[in-house]
Amino acid sequence: MSLILRAAKVKKMNSVLIVGSTALDSIKTPAGENPRLLGGSASYAGVAASFFAPVNLVGVVGEDFPKRYIQLYRRHGINLEGLQIKAGKTFHWSGEYEKNLNCRRTLKTELGVFETFMPELPAAYRQTPYVLLANIAPALQMHVLRQMSKPRFVVADTMDLWIHTTLADLRELLRHVDGLVLNETEAEELSGEANLVCAAEKLHRMGPRHVIIKKGSHGAMLSGPRGLFLAPAYPLAKVVDPTGAGDSFVGGLMGYLASKNGPVEAHIRAAVMYGTAVASFCCEGFGLRRIDTVSRREITERLNKLRALTRF
Repeated sequence: MSLILRAAKVKKMNSVLIVGSTALDSIKTPAGENPRLLGGSASYAGVAASFFAPVNLVGVVGEDFPKRYIQLYRRHGINLEGLQIKAGKTFHWSGEYEKNLNCRRTLKTELGVFETFMPELPAAYRQTPYVLLANIAPALQMHVLRQMSKPRFVVADTMDLWIHTTLADLRELLRHVDGLVLNETEAEELSGEANLVCAAEKLHRMGPRHVIIKKGSHGAMLSGPRGLFLAPAYPLAKVVDPTGAGDSFVGGLMGYLASKNGPVEAHIRAAVMYGTAVASFCCEGFGLRRIDTVSRREITERLNKLRALTRF
């Protein structure tokens, strides 16, 4: 077969646009302490998505951003055309976890160049079919959407800060996205419903066809056009650092969806499970250290174990 004919048979893989924070995290857990690790919602989600599909990343860092982290992005094939490098310091977060790793307190937040971050998309990014608006202010997420040209599937992540301080902006955003990701406390705060089934129904009425409620070590709940789906978390004997697990989960989910053909509804339950598998690796090391070394084969093996655990 000629090279031209062979190339014609290869379908170009869909890409994922990921816009969010790129940061340096100083993390202390009962397992140890590590300063200035690569962090931020875009970093975790981008690396997780890269196991399944090409990633276009948008974020901002300062002149102090270590070159080894640029190399980490590139090892995973992440397109950095949208990564802004500004004069000043990179966003730095410092936090400490208690013995119960569900309990975390922030010790220090230094916004640096992230304080004035305005995401501008390179021309090549604007037709990316799958879009993850990772956890940044809803007004910035909406600014990204206005630059896009008919994306196929858009998911927004959010947090309690935006629910409490920019609710009007968040409600406007929800009218324009296909999916919403948030944790169970945030789902209750945004919907006014303590029951997650009722909360999901109210959140659907705000706009998103798909609502994914993260429940930490208890897994996740998906509510969509085909009803409810409950996914367990992968059982780990030892959790080193849960930072970024939620971002890794949604990044893996979006990467898997981008890798598949056909309607999103046909693949989103499997995507939730793949996201769960990727997030479990994130928890086994500080920052991105463990997930940086994972192979696609290991992810598939862990997914098969999840499948076995839930089959009856």
